[in-house]
Amino acid sequence: MATSMPKFDLNAWFADFASQFQNLNPKEPGQWPLAPKLATGLVVMLAVVVAGYFVLLSDEQAGLEAERNREPQLRQDYTAKLAQAVNLPELLKQKSQVEEYVTQLEKQLPGKAEIDSLLSDISSAGVGRGLQFELFRPGQVLIKDYYAELPIAVKVSGRYHDIGSFAADVSNLSRIVTLHNLIVLTPTGRDATGALSMEATARTYRYLDPSEVAEQKKAAAASKAGGRK
Repeated sequence: MATSMPKFDLNAWFADFASQFQNLNPKEPGQWPLAPKLATGLVVMLAVVVAGYFVLLSDEQAGLEAERNREPQLRQDYTAKLAQAVNLPELLKQKSQVEEYVTQLEKQLPGKAEIDSLLSDISSAGVGRGLQFELFRPGQVLIKDYYAELPIAVKVSGRYHDIGSFAADVSNLSRIVTLHNLIVLTPTGRDATGALSMEATARTYRYLDPSEVAEQKKAAAASKAGGRK
């Protein structure tokens, strides 16, 4: 004998569900039917999740986005540092070569006490070539960051080849001397003897002594402090 299945009345179910939301006392939610309780709990839960996102997770989301934006730069930095690490032995070798070269150049710089002898060497180079010094005047010492520069106004007269040899002798001195603003003048007038004149500024360089180094550091610190004001 076949058994008939009970029919589900959807309209009746909706009517019953809707009736549970009628005449609710907001002061006594504990006495509400099941459906309003579940619906209210779901709404409260959603409100808590949304509020938690905006209050707590929004800042975290912004931080996460900032870190994501930093990722390309960090990858680039990592690649550059990796290349440096791979080439570190060669870079250290190059650094050692540069330091050795700088040391050799520093040995060509006279100290403060050696300037007088260097000036004498420049003068002797001209006299040795048969030149006449019309002017040999050291100027004001210019203090740089790591060295001092001494300009010397020079004017000599003599034959063309002797002047050229004098310039070569100055460049070959054991200490660094450079010639600047070089002008060669030809003789003029009835009494011209055929001798040429050369005007130039010779510049030599020397170490800073400890007191000058301390003064430079003091001036740099004062300048930096003044820039922060």
